[in-house]
Amino acid sequence: MHIGIIGTGYVGLVTGACFAEFGVFVTCVDKDEKKIEKLRRAEIPFYEPGLEELVKRNIRDGRLKFSTEIKDAVEEALAIFIAVGTPPRGDGSADLSYVEAVAKEIAAHMDSYKVIVTKSTVPVGTGKWIKKIISENLQEDINFDVASNPEFLREGSAIDDFMRPDRVVLGAESPQAIAILKDLYRPLYLIETPFVITNIETAELIKYASNSFLATKISFINEIANLCDAVGADVHVVAKAMGLDKRIGPKFLHPGPGYGGSCFPKDTRALYHLACEHNVELGVVEATIKANERQREIVLQKIKTVLDGLKGKTIGLLGLSFKPNTNDIREAPSLYIIERLKQEGAHIRAYDPVAMDDTRAVFPDIEYAKDAYQAAEGTDALVLVTEWNQFRNLDMERIKALMKTPNFFDLRNVYEPEIMRDRGFNYYCVGRNYL
Repeated sequence: MHIGIIGTGYVGLVTGACFAEFGVFVTCVDKDEKKIEKLRRAEIPFYEPGLEELVKRNIRDGRLKFSTEIKDAVEEALAIFIAVGTPPRGDGSADLSYVEAVAKEIAAHMDSYKVIVTKSTVPVGTGKWIKKIISENLQEDINFDVASNPEFLREGSAIDDFMRPDRVVLGAESPQAIAILKDLYRPLYLIETPFVITNIETAELIKYASNSFLATKISFINEIANLCDAVGADVHVVAKAMGLDKRIGPKFLHPGPGYGGSCFPKDTRALYHLACEHNVELGVVEATIKANERQREIVLQKIKTVLDGLKGKTIGLLGLSFKPNTNDIREAPSLYIIERLKQEGAHIRAYDPVAMDDTRAVFPDIEYAKDAYQAAEGTDALVLVTEWNQFRNLDMERIKALMKTPNFFDLRNVYEPEIMRDRGFNYYCVGRNYL
């Protein structure tokens, strides 16, 4: 089978490379000529473990190719996946202008039956809207189907998520479209992956509902962590006991500076906007968004209070990406912290294993360190923002000796409070400040 992937961002490139690994012939399309030239040389534009090797192997074996022309994908493909960006507008709704442009261009080049599949995260109703756009822009009367196949890829573990997913969601009106997509995902039947077959609207909503629920768990445990600090409880023990209840589960019960990334902030706001459009109250989602915004300010105020003001203080940051194993800084807590520290007159020195170039494009005027130890040198406080593995076993005696004042803010609860305080640090974490 031949398929086309329109958009070579995170979702599109991972999807294309993984389908090629399944033995499918894939044409990935992007209008950025420089990006396509790099991809033809297997140069990946973002950090994702294992992706470069996957792309290189499938280019070599002739199953994966890249083009700047949508017609190259449309003419050969039976299924065409739309994987372009749907960035948030100012009101929180999803901007579908890229989706619209792609749908019109697909229609211009269609000459036989195709299944048009939305892989991008889109609002409910987008599938029918795409069908209308394509119908209005076809050059001749051609049969086609539209389907929804939302992605559930976690940055840093996307290949494994694609190859061994919790579930595959397929939404379509046509049995023929479902049959084609099931055939495309046939390798996953061998490992008994659950398939959810439904209509387009339900499939579109599943993605938003899933991400919003996970975001809610994060905001909930962050609020419990703040309460733990107030009453002298340990949020780690609270979260562990909660997670042992099979109805709740342990995942995403990890307190910190709030969620970030390309999905949770955008999708919670888009779902809330969709509900407002339909006069449906989503009080839980609204509270989740507000709690996440509040959590970042709580963190900042704690640092400011401990240091008795931030003007002229030197602050070291460990970790800039919104999570480990990615260079993605979209809506990362680090960006909010840096912006607020700058506003308060602090000097910032930051280190991240892979995300410094991306952050430098946003904040060219802060200092960037070569490693965690240089980031700590001469600081009034060191703030661990992202829990990269290399930050989990730092030489704390060396860190303490390098710092001007041993104020350590562990926003991911990587270290044990008792041990850190015994080593002479003024140690502050999230929901474990009970000593």
